[in-house]
Amino acid sequence: MKTYSMYRFFQKLLPVMLFCSLLPSGLSREHSAAQAAAAPINPAASAEARELYMYLFNLDGRGMITGQHDYLESPDELNIELKNISGQYAGLHGYELGAVSNQSTAMTEAQRSNVVYSAMNWHNTGGIVTMTFHQALPGKPLTWSNVQAKITQAQFNKYVTPGTKEYARLIADLDQVAVSLGKLRDAGVPVLWRPYHEMNGDWFWWGNKRNFVKLWDIMYDRFVNVHQLNNLLWVWNPNAPNAWAAPYASSFPGLSKVDILAADIYDNDFRQSYYDGLLNLAGNKPIAIGEHGEMPSERVLSAQPKWVYSMTWGNMLTQNNSNRQIFAYMNEDRTLTRDELIADMAAPPEAPPVEPPDSAPPGAPPVGEEPDPEPEPEPVPAPEPVPDTVNEGLHAEFFNNINLSGTPVLTRTDARLDFNWRSSAPDPAVPADQFSARWTGKVKPGYSGTYTFTTISDDGIRVWVDGQLIIDSWFKQSWTERKGSISLTADQLYDIKVEYYEGTGDAMARLMWESGQEAKAVIPSSALFHTAE
Repeated sequence: MKTYSMYRFFQKLLPVMLFCSLLPSGLSREHSAAQAAAAPINPAASAEARELYMYLFNLDGRGMITGQHDYLESPDELNIELKNISGQYAGLHGYELGAVSNQSTAMTEAQRSNVVYSAMNWHNTGGIVTMTFHQALPGKPLTWSNVQAKITQAQFNKYVTPGTKEYARLIADLDQVAVSLGKLRDAGVPVLWRPYHEMNGDWFWWGNKRNFVKLWDIMYDRFVNVHQLNNLLWVWNPNAPNAWAAPYASSFPGLSKVDILAADIYDNDFRQSYYDGLLNLAGNKPIAIGEHGEMPSERVLSAQPKWVYSMTWGNMLTQNNSNRQIFAYMNEDRTLTRDELIADMAAPPEAPPVEPPDSAPPGAPPVGEEPDPEPEPEPVPAPEPVPDTVNEGLHAEFFNNINLSGTPVLTRTDARLDFNWRSSAPDPAVPADQFSARWTGKVKPGYSGTYTFTTISDDGIRVWVDGQLIIDSWFKQSWTERKGSISLTADQLYDIKVEYYEGTGDAMARLMWESGQEAKAVIPSSALFHTAE
């Protein structure tokens, strides 16, 4: 379905505003209150944040934006899987900034940088960005157990009391995360920021604390007034008030401190009371499903029409939903995919009808006569087509050793080089550990200039472009980023070869590029070719 575009919204709103200016003062005040509800809580919110908030505010039951979450270590994996299953990208992409696998400081920074690059690219292609922050207890190792640390109310109080060593650790953590959010601000990317979610449960260190609002206020003040992160829209996101979570109101900061109200709903428990309760608490502000495992059914979407978005959590995409359910949900009339958002938000204004003039302007041909035709423009030569003997993607060979030796146990075409196998094998024919791979073909840049190629790998990787070895990182490493640059000419085909090996443990390999004319992104299949067999 298609929602109203921003242009259509303002086109309808303007005459109402003019009309209301002529009404008695009481009615004008009501209209002013409605206008204020459509503005972010941060008076200095960026133009991009204001535009996004107005769009969400104006959905008003006309459709629900689909969403998919990805993890810090692999910020695109599940979003792409959703596209492969359903044929559609979600309208909203969820990212993680919390490190929970005991990463080093350098590794955390590198992974957050990958998230930032992905989010920029997602925004540039028309999608909406939301971010979660599973923060480990400040000062402790970045592990999941420290996100779920059990602390008393008295211990929590120290983290929200200025002057304590715990407060200083909290601020240090926030300042590190602000670096990533600041890059998105500088790139003009608005972010639906949902920190300290599910605070009405007791499974996170910030949960079920009677002065939770102090923690919320500290982050808001630090991010807005110190770091000027004016690209953030603030999403307050409790758990649905079930047997494990307290009522919404127990941790609500108030309407003056939140932009969007969201609830996390699992086990297909989309009961009407969760929706009605949040809707009543929100006033005129948008409400959303911050996380779900099972995708909402058509019945739920019909009975609860004012959810503005709903985000599937991580690998629950396929663990909790069949391919048939995923396809049906993404193609449901009431759900909005990224393509539908792009078409709606970029819809051109409708041109008003033009009345014929009473008299022709000076120099115009007499009425009833056609003007002389404009000369046809010179034809622009098309770029050299890719030969018919070439297919999109790269030719891949996999070996059951780390030396690329012997006969490949698997050959195939890979549309692009963007894999996160974790502890699994790339294919049943390939072992999960102690394997290697080689990708060969051609790469075709869209612009002339210097291109920087970037790999992220676990373990070794090396890259040749036009016969030049530009990345050589052939040793054991974990989620390490390497770069190499080369000058290329637009629309020319260049040889490319990538070699990779996996020792033990997790395995991943990603190949990206960037230039002065395009942002860093995984090299798309449309720029990769190999000779047809």
